[in-house]
Amino acid sequence: MKEGGAETRRVRAGTLFLVLFALTIPAANWLILHAGTVCLRDGPCLIPVARGLMAPSGVTMIGIALVLRDLVQRRLGVGIAAGAIIGGSLISALLAPPALVLASAVAFLLSELADLIVYTPLARRRLVFAVVASSMAGLVVDSVVFLWLAFGSLDFLPGQIVGKAWMVLLSIPFLAWLRRRDHRLGILPA
Repeated sequence: MKEGGAETRRVRAGTLFLVLFALTIPAANWLILHAGTVCLRDGPCLIPVARGLMAPSGVTMIGIALVLRDLVQRRLGVGIAAGAIIGGSLISALLAPPALVLASAVAFLLSELADLIVYTPLARRRLVFAVVASSMAGLVVDSVVFLWLAFGSLDFLPGQIVGKAWMVLLSIPFLAWLRRRDHRLGILPA
């Protein structure tokens, strides 16, 4: 394949990942207050993430957001990924319910920065490992910061971590396929 074709594919995929990344933010904010098997009074809607373990429903989108941020960086570069983090924090603050604005924005900013810091040195050698390791770092930061700021409690911490980790682990087959496809098509990381 011509170099220009690979470059076009890289940018198109990166743009798609960027749009999907941005969409996870309002989706997480909506889910946490509207969708779950149980919705607590003045609290989050919960979903089961493991036997006997519940988590706020937004965990599904946050796990996906961490993976997508890594893919944005892989396709569009660290500068665009850093801009996406700042933009995502602003979107989170603007779209979050009033009670969750600070928690949502700060947790998003800090978790995505943790993800970026871990992902960046690992990304060129081992994509799947880099995404999993950075996402795990980011999901722990997100869980602790969000729960503490939003609810003043870490009661749902195990569920938050497990719920987000499920989403990261479910992404592994896609990441492995993407890595093989990139190699086959000559698509290099940004």
